[in-house]
Amino acid sequence: MSRFVMVAAATLVVAGCAEQAPPTSPMSIPIYADGFSGSHKANGSNFGTPMSGDEEVMPAGVVNTSNARGNAIFQLSDDGETVTYKLIASNIENVFMAHIHRAPAGSNGGIVVWLYPSTAPNVQAPLGGGRTDGILAEGTFTRANFVGALAGQSMEQFIADVKAGNLYVNVHTNDGVAPTNTGPGDYPGGEVRGQIEHRGH
Repeated sequence: MSRFVMVAAATLVVAGCAEQAPPTSPMSIPIYADGFSGSHKANGSNFGTPMSGDEEVMPAGVVNTSNARGNAIFQLSDDGETVTYKLIASNIENVFMAHIHRAPAGSNGGIVVWLYPSTAPNVQAPLGGGRTDGILAEGTFTRANFVGALAGQSMEQFIADVKAGNLYVNVHTNDGVAPTNTGPGDYPGGEVRGQIEHRGH
């Protein structure tokens, strides 16, 4: 057996005996690198968040029992003017809107960027649309797409809000049958949420 093979075998034995590493975050740089192409830098200005019902701030008396999960992935272009995004959701039904909102964790805030069904404001998908498992939306936005508290602001302000923990992604559901807030697939105020975090420089 060559010295190289012996060293490799010993390394594997040591690695196998080492303590198990804790699971890594679902949002990591390789996801960004695989998710986007072109001139985007894998270790560039990346942002993202996992989303779950636990992060939602629900109306009084409403308990969010959703098992849905999601990820929102964002990457700033090299010129700092355009954000490419991908919104992924699974185990969720009747999504009719998704946005970036402006507020810290634990608080609800107004919409500042529309993500689904498009970046055009005040557009909704049909109610009671059924189950989603996979990519919900993807595209790009610029400062021209900012609404609400960010309307007329710069992309630098958007990035500053991300770094301050003041932006979150929210996915809204509605089965189209009154009353609302009856359970998963019918949380119009938001079923899954996550605060956007800065993931690169």
